Amino acid sequence: MSAFSFVHAADLHLGSPLTGLAARDDNLARHLADAIRDAVRGLVDATLERGADFLVISGDVYDGEWKDHSVGLFFNREMARLGRAGIPVFVIKGNHDAHSVVTRSITLPSNVTVFGVRSAETHVIEHLGVALHGQSFADRQVPENLARDYPAPMPGMFNIGILHTSLTGRPPHADYAPCTLDDLRMRGYDYWALGHVHAFEVISQDPFVVYPGNIQGRNIRETGEKGAVLVSVSDGRVTELERLVVDRARFERLDVDVADCGDQNEILRFIESELRPLAAEAGGRPLAVRLRLHGETPLRDTLLSARQMLATECQAACARVGEDVFLEKLVLDLPAQQRTAAWLPADGLLDLEALLSEVANDDALVSAARGEIAQLAAKMPGGLLDAERPFGAEIDMLIDEARALLALRLGGES
Repeated sequence: MSAFSFVHAADLHLGSPLTGLAARDDNLARHLADAIRDAVRGLVDATLERGADFLVISGDVYDGEWKDHSVGLFFNREMARLGRAGIPVFVIKGNHDAHSVVTRSITLPSNVTVFGVRSAETHVIEHLGVALHGQSFADRQVPENLARDYPAPMPGMFNIGILHTSLTGRPPHADYAPCTLDDLRMRGYDYWALGHVHAFEVISQDPFVVYPGNIQGRNIRETGEKGAVLVSVSDGRVTELERLVVDRARFERLDVDVADCGDQNEILRFIESELRPLAAEAGGRPLAVRLRLHGETPLRDTLLSARQMLATECQAACARVGEDVFLEKLVLDLPAQQRTAAWLPADGLLDLEALLSEVANDDALVSAARGEIAQLAAKMPGGLLDAERPFGAEIDMLIDEARALLALRLGGES
């Protein structure tokens, strides 16, 4: 059996909108607008430059139905680049680009093989001694265990299983084509090329079961470097697994403890010093940072009551670190401290603390506010509401800001 190498990628999500970014920062949105297509170009470049013998894409080439044919033409053009170099491509469809979801199509170059949906198929690369087994999703929802019905391995060949799956569950990803690691091992394959989970993970090395992750982060839930894997094979076994980083923009989180900072200027200087290593790791790529300030500080009320101005200052701090460094969002996680007597009720005065607590616990009021915000959100670009923060947390945040502003106005301290 000859030595060879192949690239394993998944979850390209072509056509995926980077939702909500334009409303937060149009400059950031412009920098990220072409990132997914640029990452696909980077994937093809890496496949060519590393001399890989073939490319495997384990589902979700597209994010959904095409809005127009440009997304299909782009993928066609990039695969044709590989075709001219004699590099075959093997693709399965996942939940986002299932047969029933993406109804438009363009004839693909002859070097691209798309696995069918009726049952698992096997395609062979004779001169390399490779057998690839895979099945595309017919529909978005696939509750069945597809792996159990994959064909037996072909004797004397390096057998690769291609599957879009959540395994036994990979939160926050929804369950699709669920199966266990034992289900995969029972097939007797040498390598399982998985897709669906957007983080790089080697599930097993006996046999190799690998999620390459997606090739480009699209939001703050997809942080860090993104890419594919280069798999080297010799004498019928995997000898090396190398990460190929192809992303063209990056999302990161930064937690900054401001407990020891004496004033806002010191906070901003500290933020800059913490941002610089992240910018260096991004290697010149546009970098969108979710900044979380935490820790007990006497500056709490001042920071909360001037949140928007503080966010602007943090954006400026990002710009001082690098022209491609942007604030994705500012989160203030600053615990309240004991209030002074100036905040407590006296005869004839409202108990403001009790009033604010009553508002926070008023289910009818919260429900009404939820409805108003839902109507407003429906008229605005997607992605503005933070999927990571439940609505109740947003209400708590607003009440905290109101409490801080009132404390400053009344001369209280936090």
